[in-house]
Amino acid sequence: MATTPPDRFDSVPDDLLRTGAHRSASTRSHGWIAFAWAALATGVLVAAGLYGLAVIRGTIDLPFAAQTAPASDTPSPTPTTTTIEAKIDPALPISVLNGTTRPGLATAVGNNLVTQGWAGASEQVGSRTNAGATNITATVVYYGVAANEAAARAMVLSLKVGEIRLSPAYPGSPITVVLGSDYVLPAG
Repeated sequence: MATTPPDRFDSVPDDLLRTGAHRSASTRSHGWIAFAWAALATGVLVAAGLYGLAVIRGTIDLPFAAQTAPASDTPSPTPTTTTIEAKIDPALPISVLNGTTRPGLATAVGNNLVTQGWAGASEQVGSRTNAGATNITATVVYYGVAANEAAARAMVLSLKVGEIRLSPAYPGSPITVVLGSDYVLPAG
């Protein structure tokens, strides 16, 4: 163990009971305590910064902070849902994509839609092509904006198969029909 050389503070009067009080033994924990406080402060600052960024971007979703309505003795009214009625919009351009291995399916479906009143499915207004994948099993009608939901519902009724999805996946077309292997051409 290292010793410190004596200095003038080591020679104290005999009547003084405290000697060497100016030198306390250094402990190893003093450094770790300072490090722990610095690490805690860093963690708090990083968490506050990430939370602030999430609030600014609007991407914060805190499931534990969900607001709940206070319980009451009276039953709440049943929520109403708005049902959008299917409606053909003949002016709406429609893209028909063949997601199967059957050649010419997009053209046949486009022609069938034109006979049903979908003028936007004609080759002069809309488009008909292959989907890029040939193993699609379910027919889906995509619509890009909520205003076209009625037309998408009518499209599913015209096809007699499929589901609708609001999606920005096809920005070039208001309505995009991706034909799957569940689609069957009508006889005729």
